[in-house]
Amino acid sequence: MKKIKEYRLLIVFILIFGFSLPLQAGDNILIATASNLRFAMHEICQEFQEENSSIKTKVSYGSSGNFFAQIKQGAPFDIFFSADATYPALLEKEGFTAKGTQKVYAVGKIVLWFPKESKVDPDKGMQAVTSSEVKKLAIANPRHAPYGRAAEESLRYYGLWEKVKEKLIYGENISQTAQFVHTGAADAGIVALSLAISPKMLHEGSYWVIPDESHSDIEQVYVVLKRGKGENSIGKFLEFLNEEKGGKILSRYGFVIPGTGENRS
Repeated sequence: MKKIKEYRLLIVFILIFGFSLPLQAGDNILIATASNLRFAMHEICQEFQEENSSIKTKVSYGSSGNFFAQIKQGAPFDIFFSADATYPALLEKEGFTAKGTQKVYAVGKIVLWFPKESKVDPDKGMQAVTSSEVKKLAIANPRHAPYGRAAEESLRYYGLWEKVKEKLIYGENISQTAQFVHTGAADAGIVALSLAISPKMLHEGSYWVIPDESHSDIEQVYVVLKRGKGENSIGKFLEFLNEEKGGKILSRYGFVIPGTGENRS
């Protein structure tokens, strides 16, 4: 009888105080994100947390290739937002992910960006990189940054790679590349559209959108890693991202939403 009373008291205690219990480990989502998503992801997390105050998101930004290496070495992330499809596919193949969780969440674009004080006319298109005014051209490192690979492909497509090879300076990721040209360390840069139209760069220069046919599609893929498998908080976050609110934020930063063929606005 005494045990029954104690059991009932325990149930009452849980009902009254259950929602005030400390956060479980799964309520803190650790996200590894390609740096071209910096501004969009910040807004997505902000709006998500306004609707889900008990779930906290912690985001790290960097190059997709570096995150790939870190995850293989045991870095404690729950979700990986890559700037391409290759790294998530390799991680799944090697057993580092929750199977079947890969998804294309956005398609990116690249632009040729010039600071406001530049005398080069962006409307000249890709040939503008051959101008004598462009002594240094910034691109992300093609060895581990998908946007860097797209930049190299485009330069080769227009027959310009050999002509500008000596001008190139490489950013560790696309965010650092944008920083090079934004701060004057480079005279021009091939950067993600999502960064060119960010509050930081929008009014500080001008850009020319590089045609999609000049490079492989920049299909950006996320994947849930083994650490995040089965966590309800992660399911809620991805649901928010894939629904209208998340799509509108991605669209606002120049990403094409899969299945629409155009930006969702």
